[in-house]
Amino acid sequence: MIDHARDLASVREATERLLSAAAALDNASVAEPSRLPGWSRGHVLAHVARNADALAEVLAGRPMYASAEARDTDIARDAPRPLDVQLADVRDSAAAFLAQGERPADWSRTVELRNGVTDAAARVPFRRLVEVELHHVDLGIGYELEDLSEDFVRRETDFLTERFAGHKDLPPVTLTDHAGRTWTTGGGADTGPVQISGPAADLVGWLAGRRDGAALKATGGALPALPPL
Repeated sequence: MIDHARDLASVREATERLLSAAAALDNASVAEPSRLPGWSRGHVLAHVARNADALAEVLAGRPMYASAEARDTDIARDAPRPLDVQLADVRDSAAAFLAQGERPADWSRTVELRNGVTDAAARVPFRRLVEVELHHVDLGIGYELEDLSEDFVRRETDFLTERFAGHKDLPPVTLTDHAGRTWTTGGGADTGPVQISGPAADLVGWLAGRRDGAALKATGGALPALPPL
């Protein structure tokens, strides 16, 4: 069962962890490339802040972004800012999101995200947690997929395998981590099935587009290319 209050507390903790780590940067290192192609660390921090704004809007019953173009323009505008401005923005936008999340609400209601995607309101705090945790990794400042909690990795793997289930470009795929936990996804392409195994961090990294799958073992076929998230 989704516990939105627990997830909000986890968002608060993850945000403080990111802010503490990013505080060791300087203006020059903020302008350096992140692990995301074409994005500096400033782009990542700007996105984390603007995503908090966007998900607060979702919880308030308003559109997540005015448009895809406005989302991209806002990130590009905010990316070059100095470190102190970036950190203040991440902190303030996160506080506003958490304040919105702490208001009395019907957490069973359906909300609309980007591109017509809908979800239960109770899932929004976990979606925010994913943004904070994975983009902390994307900064490339010492926080790795292996540092993510076991619970987070399991839940994000659940989420991503559900997202790719039945996708027309994916064969049936079974994933197994070293603890013996198993997930199935894909199933839309007329090939396979493919069995994929490896460390939990590498499985979630591959599913989330953060790792190339080189540490994974595929049997029954080659490691398939995943569609964009």
